[in-house]
Amino acid sequence: MIDRSNQIERIFVCLILLCCSHNGLRAQEHSAANTLTSGSTIPSTHILGFEGITNNANGSLSLHGNALQFQKGDGSPAQISIDSIRNLALGEDDRQVGGVPLTLTKAAIPFGGGRVVGAFSHKKYDTLTVEYLDSNGGLHGAIFLLDKGQAEVLRSELVAKGLPASRIENDSPKPGTQEGK
Repeated sequence: MIDRSNQIERIFVCLILLCCSHNGLRAQEHSAANTLTSGSTIPSTHILGFEGITNNANGSLSLHGNALQFQKGDGSPAQISIDSIRNLALGEDDRQVGGVPLTLTKAAIPFGGGRVVGAFSHKKYDTLTVEYLDSNGGLHGAIFLLDKGQAEVLRSELVAKGLPASRIENDSPKPGTQEGK
């Protein structure tokens, strides 16, 4: 009987800690999205597409003059002209965070409690897909993963720099629509 109450107590402590840390992460995401100003760099991950930049490279996206630029660390930046952008698509993605420790915690919680933990262990991201023409007229694409809210900030900056709004798509689902039934 004593072991059972200790186990339940541990479960509640884990859930409380998880909820508190989740709310802290959400507050950091929200404040970061609101503090960006025009001309700033946006931390991002280059999934694929830019020549000379490795896949899944962490770096920063920024606007310099009339170009969208991705820079990985101290290396040389890859950039494309805003005029060469043919299509810009914004989307949403989420990934489970916590790695092996969280996975083991979920497995150790009895009676399906791991599902509750799993519901709070996701982080939302924005995706930015850029279709552009190279100097020879060839069509290319690049995909970036940004923190939640950052893609909209970058879209606004690109429109302010002259990207026509007709070239922008929003891939995120609309509330109330049904997907893939």
